[in-house]
Amino acid sequence: MLSLVEGRVMTEQPNSVVIENLVKRFGSFVAVDHISLQVSKGEVFGFLGPNGAGKSTTIRMLCGLLKPSAGCAQVAGFDVARNPEEVRQNIGYMSQKFSLYNDLKVIENLRLFAGLYSVPAKMVKERIDWALQMADLRGQENLITATLPGGWKQRLALGCAVLHRPPILFLDEPTSGVDPISRRQFWDLIHSMAEDGVTVFVTTHYMEEAEYCNRLALIFRGKIVALGTPSQLKSAMKSELLLVECDPLGTAVEVLQKAPEVIDAAVFGNALHLVVENAAAAEPLIRKYLGDHGVTVANIARIRPTLEDVFVSLTTTAGKQEATKP
Repeated sequence: MLSLVEGRVMTEQPNSVVIENLVKRFGSFVAVDHISLQVSKGEVFGFLGPNGAGKSTTIRMLCGLLKPSAGCAQVAGFDVARNPEEVRQNIGYMSQKFSLYNDLKVIENLRLFAGLYSVPAKMVKERIDWALQMADLRGQENLITATLPGGWKQRLALGCAVLHRPPILFLDEPTSGVDPISRRQFWDLIHSMAEDGVTVFVTTHYMEEAEYCNRLALIFRGKIVALGTPSQLKSAMKSELLLVECDPLGTAVEVLQKAPEVIDAAVFGNALHLVVENAAAAEPLIRKYLGDHGVTVANIARIRPTLEDVFVSLTTTAGKQEATKP
């Protein structure tokens, strides 16, 4: 694993989440494979990976909904295996399906979740007023939840998840299917909560969204393959990236995926992004390779990697290493 943060993270702050060699098996299938990390109070921590990588399984263990097969994890100071009920009392959880009751009104959902989270009766009105203000849903209290636009549902689900003012919030792909403007507004809410000391642990497969996190763990096939800030991950990418402008793109990407100098090739707009070991050495070979296959090259230039490029490079390398194991 590429580790970019040495020792304890943000040691002046208490750790809200501590994971050590956490494992979850389903029969012979290992969904989460000996992962370790720490998340500090007030940190927005991103868990980034493709579908099936182990993100949601990890979240469910940290929320006390699944018992680990091995290893240990503490959330808000409680062991997730030994004290799952105490863990659940100290967290908020929002899934990608929003966990709302669509046939209820906005205010009815809020009242229901206030009861589920055991908000004291004398504080229910104050907490609901706060949630409506936070989610910008004042005046919409009597709308049926099923009729709300996606972004409104998202904010309502967040309001329901934090009615009991939890110190730690788990968000499992919360912006799936939400438009870009609503996604940005949602992240503004998240950062506002983090500034107030709430720890936010969020899973996502949106690479551009991961840029909003303070730190990221990249997970692939149940293993953490990199850990650090977005800028650290991009700076530490061992492979190099080439932008190739050529025609036709379809032929170019097909032949370059088989080129020995190319780790990965993908279309980005009207050009290609190529992950290579050494850009200077690969450039003339790629020009010749494309020319031999009838592709006209207009330009090749080295560029800075995006998080998507970093993730593709790391997961491709990890996949090849697994494939060569006896």
